[in-house]
Amino acid sequence: MAAQASGKYDVKREHPELYAPSATEFTIVDVPPMRYLAIDGQGDPNTAAWYRDAVEALFGVAYAVKFASKRTLEQDFVVAPLEGLWWAEDQGVFVTRDKGAWSWTLLIAQPDWIDEDAVAAAVDAVRAKSAKAGGRENPALDALRLERLHEGRSVQILHVGSYDDEAPALARLHDAWMPQQGLTFNGAHHEVYLSDARRTAPEKLRTVLRQPVRPL
Repeated sequence: MAAQASGKYDVKREHPELYAPSATEFTIVDVPPMRYLAIDGQGDPNTAAWYRDAVEALFGVAYAVKFASKRTLEQDFVVAPLEGLWWAEDQGVFVTRDKGAWSWTLLIAQPDWIDEDAVAAAVDAVRAKSAKAGGRENPALDALRLERLHEGRSVQILHVGSYDDEAPALARLHDAWMPQQGLTFNGAHHEVYLSDARRTAPEKLRTVLRQPVRPL
């Protein structure tokens, strides 16, 4: 995709239907194929060291990819927000917030022109920068990959508030709205973190809650 009028590609502007949904009603969207930096993990995101390592690795590589793209390709872009796929054998653990049972893949969307070679070079650059600074090597860098994801038909809503207050919206989606529409699960629960949790009060956090679906 070409850079936008501002000179920078921004996935949130390119796909407003995916990143700016209604906060009051569930809406159905068709999510096109997209590419992401991705790292898999398991367990409570509040306590798992691997989760922190994954976030650090993803953003480090995302910015390295951005700067290299601007420098060598003269194509700049806004680093996309953190996203996450969440799943478990029992979908009910997302309503009960049994976080130890959660599996996840953390994601950061990438422009179409970013390829595996660009990502590999960025991983090497992040690793070299850390070594030069005398820092520890982040083990999650070895697990980072470029992944293509095509979710297709999905239902989503914007949740405003604490992550732990998502349960009522998810229960309404899973137990009422989806059955009433004749729909069932067709992929992992997907969240898009539009707010920086380090700088935003919990009650003001903005999170897209998305669920790929198919007919019953």
